[in-house]
Amino acid sequence: ELLVGPARVLFMDDISTGLDSATTYQIIKYLQHSTHALDGTTMISLLQPAPETYELFDDIILISEGHIVYQGPRENVLEFFEFMGFRCPERKNIADFLQE
Repeated sequence: ELLVGPARVLFMDDISTGLDSATTYQIIKYLQHSTHALDGTTMISLLQPAPETYELFDDIILISEGHIVYQGPRENVLEFFEFMGFRCPERKNIADFLQE
């Protein structure tokens, strides 16, 4: 904070444990709205988010076996993996494809 000034940052770890997908979606939707309204940053770790929840994120960090395999805008992730030789099948949603 001393280097960059005061910042509105919220870190949350595995907030969906014990919640159904509809509740998780509502919480993430609220956090998205609040983060954008307050011009802040929210970093949330989730294990296997539902496709509709995944779509709420602006940026993602995808980790596999402790290594970052993608970090960047959510809308660019398919292009990146296609460049790397991995194509998402037509009838599969992106969130499920990334979890495999």
